[in-house]
Amino acid sequence: MRLILILVATLTLGACGGRPSLVDPPLSEAQLNLEEFFAGDLVAYGQFQDVFGTVRRRFTVEIEGTWDGETLRLVEDFTYEDGSTEQRIWTLTKTGPDSWQGTAPGVIGMATGQERGDTFNWQYTIDLPVPGGETMRVSFDDWMWLLSEDRLLNRAYMFRYGVRIGEVIISFERI
Repeated sequence: MRLILILVATLTLGACGGRPSLVDPPLSEAQLNLEEFFAGDLVAYGQFQDVFGTVRRRFTVEIEGTWDGETLRLVEDFTYEDGSTEQRIWTLTKTGPDSWQGTAPGVIGMATGQERGDTFNWQYTIDLPVPGGETMRVSFDDWMWLLSEDRLLNRAYMFRYGVRIGEVIISFERI
């Protein structure tokens, strides 16, 4: 019983860990504009790690982004370390000077996001494909930071039933 209580306390504390905020002071003068950064071809490298820090899955993503003045369309082709592949197509709409909404297959409802300086925060719930052909419903608190004109760092906090289960870290590069 004591072991179970320690495990529950550890998971609870881990889920309450600090996360970024759009009111955090900017670290640069750069301005992230999703429609500019993601228009064109990109490659990304990432991994998922569980709440204990164990890396569970690695992947690369080839991305083709198009911006027509109203809609940003991202065709993402994932290749995982085990050779499996997945495609996700995002359709994002700019809803204000710094706000976005979007959807992709598997996304529940509408994803919403906000740009602030060099930072973008994106939140959504998705039925995420997992190995074995099943899906798992998770929520993302997704953060992006423009590191340079051609590089963007993404750290996404992943939740299931409101409990943090891990993180996805991705480095995007324009090619």
